[in-house]
Amino acid sequence: MTEPNEVKVEALLSIINSSARQAMAEYKNTGHGVPGIDAGTLHPLDFATDTLALRKAIRLLEGACEQLNTILAPPQHTAYNCVNNYSWACMNVATRSCIADVLEKHPEGLSVDALADAVNLDKTKIARVLRLLTLRGCFKEVKRGVFANTRLSLVLKSTNDVGFNLRHQQGCHEFAAVLYETMTNEEFARSNEVEKSPQAFALKKEGKNNSFWEMDEEACGIFHKCMIGHAVIHGSYAVLHYYPWDNVSSVVDVGSGTGTISIPLAKRFPHLRVTNQDLPETLELSRNTWEQNAPEALLDGRIEFVPLNFLEESPIVGKDVYYLRSIIHDWPDNEASVILRNIRKVMGPNSRVLIHECVLLRKFEEPDVVTDESTKALEPALLNFGSNTPYQHDMTMWLLFNGKERTLSEFKNIGASVGLVLTQTYDLVGMMLMEFRIAQD
Repeated sequence: MTEPNEVKVEALLSIINSSARQAMAEYKNTGHGVPGIDAGTLHPLDFATDTLALRKAIRLLEGACEQLNTILAPPQHTAYNCVNNYSWACMNVATRSCIADVLEKHPEGLSVDALADAVNLDKTKIARVLRLLTLRGCFKEVKRGVFANTRLSLVLKSTNDVGFNLRHQQGCHEFAAVLYETMTNEEFARSNEVEKSPQAFALKKEGKNNSFWEMDEEACGIFHKCMIGHAVIHGSYAVLHYYPWDNVSSVVDVGSGTGTISIPLAKRFPHLRVTNQDLPETLELSRNTWEQNAPEALLDGRIEFVPLNFLEESPIVGKDVYYLRSIIHDWPDNEASVILRNIRKVMGPNSRVLIHECVLLRKFEEPDVVTDESTKALEPALLNFGSNTPYQHDMTMWLLFNGKERTLSEFKNIGASVGLVLTQTYDLVGMMLMEFRIAQD
């Protein structure tokens, strides 16, 4: 007789097999085949904007593999691996020293001695960094002491927006180091204020009081490149393909940045009239970005730039869609409600609010929350399919701003508090698009 736990293992093996085959099929459908772990070039799917089927397959694959490892490995092994992981530190070395940039000039590989000279680092230490990353398929050792790029290391290049985001993300580790201290400190422990985040605590210990949002021009430019990298990493551009934009005439990009989403949106749907709203200094950068990347939209007069402090003001009145990508998660509940209330004030009867965020999917979600079958994890996969990216991102928001990623129930409740009702969800994997409309009395 088969034991119940054995049945679970077999179910996980089945999920791994089926989801891996689905992912392989998506790669093969391009005509370029399945990429190799040591491939020295990117696959056409790597930066395609419509890869939802692949991302769904990978989500299941990650979840099932992690669950299987946790079941079959001794608990001390799993716990140790959770703590004893320095890949992030080695990735930080690689990105900051631009190793991938150097190796791109040497596709046949470069000796560690020559590489160390090129990046001005000790050859023995750089070899140890590369040795660990090579185990993860990031760089490859083509022969003893000679390294080359892989498909994975190519995203670390200084010209790649993903690399900017990774460097930004790695900066959070110093704030994570004080997490427990902030949870036991009398001043910080029970506060959800932005000024009482772990980042603020760490900076205060160093005698600094500057806010994350206080940036000079260079830092601001880097931040907005990070946001482009964030969109690529989390598959944000799927929104271009899966929301019915043909039925929309006007869009306000609230907290638009430099146009990470609104530029490709305007290009793909030339009938849209797009309003970019952000702080004045950001809009100045935004104009330059639009002039470089979408000058035709500017010439057509379909784009406008209107300054906005969304915590103090309402956006433009009466537009079809008010779109917020990765905005609400920056803020605690009180500020999040203020932002949505300011939008609610100017909505027309048919206006919609689109919130595009990571969502913490839960096995025990409230039954009246609008969702679809694709957001329900297969048994016995881990919560949120075992893909822990949204949960890790939740920690990032906490560390930086005392912000948070939210469940569907939490989004629904914040919307209801300002007179909005959740009417539709679009599972875009990693992130979700949530449509809100004015609640009917």
